Amino acid sequence: MQSTSTVIRPFEDADLPVAAAALTDVHATDGYPVEGVARPEDWLRSDDVLASWVAEAGGRIVGHVAVMRPRGEGALRLWAEQDVDDERHIGVLARLFVVRDARECAVGEQLVRAAMDYAVSHGRRLVLDVMVKDQAAIRLYERLGWFRTGRTTHRFGAEQSIEAICYAAPGT
Repeated sequence: MQSTSTVIRPFEDADLPVAAAALTDVHATDGYPVEGVARPEDWLRSDDVLASWVAEAGGRIVGHVAVMRPRGEGALRLWAEQDVDDERHIGVLARLFVVRDARECAVGEQLVRAAMDYAVSHGRRLVLDVMVKDQAAIRLYERLGWFRTGRTTHRFGAEQSIEAICYAAPGT
């Protein structure tokens, strides 16, 4: 992707088909996400989404991120063991993806920062788990000051799982 200005903006309903197509492209190139690809529109617009954003460059959607309500994730459990926050004060950073040709433009960082700003303004601590295989994402979170809280097994599908590292966003 050429040096095109990227705009991070709130997700709109009209973005759904294009964002779903970008998600399936990312899955084809990276194997991420491991779930949700069969019904990408449902996965992106889950009732558990508190807020979400897209990255737009050159008139096309090149990335997405969401802050979700906690649903018993390993990252939530590990954070709860270390802190007194209850679930009303926690959000799960999820659904982060950037198409391959936009990755050298700091789009992922801009999306994560939008989610972090939302969390701060809404009194939430963000947590997440990231699959061990996703080393670029791990480097991004650590560069932004996220800290490891432990490891978990990310379960998906009928009987599938993969090892994941859990993180919490830096405090305010």
